[in-house]
Amino acid sequence: MGMTVSEGSSDSDEIVDVNVVPLIDVMLVLLILFIITLPIQTHAVKLDLPSNQPTPPTNVDPVINRVSVDFLNAIYWNEQEVDLQTLRGYLDQAAEMNPQPEIHLKPDALSEYQVTNRIMSQAQAANIQKIGFVGNEAYAN
Repeated sequence: MGMTVSEGSSDSDEIVDVNVVPLIDVMLVLLILFIITLPIQTHAVKLDLPSNQPTPPTNVDPVINRVSVDFLNAIYWNEQEVDLQTLRGYLDQAAEMNPQPEIHLKPDALSEYQVTNRIMSQAQAANIQKIGFVGNEAYAN
């Protein structure tokens, strides 16, 4: 950047001006670069990709479905061992049925409460309306 100093006789007569012309030139070049590159950055190709989640088989009984947890915290859907994701798929299928089937939840007395809590939260997220505990007589003693 250059500056202009007037040639006066006293120190109070000095006028210092900053030359802003090179700064304006640089800013205009940057503005033109941004205008040129902006359409390239916003260009997108929309693709419909297949999902990685396999569709669970239809093992949903239209009347009553039994979810149980054994003492090793394994989850069973109608006596078939499943993980939480597969259980969520079954619960979603059951929630879409009209009328909704009943879900009977039977945790083992030695199973962890967290597993039962996860099952109930999955059922709530799937909008299951008919869920109940069975086998409560095991907890009476």
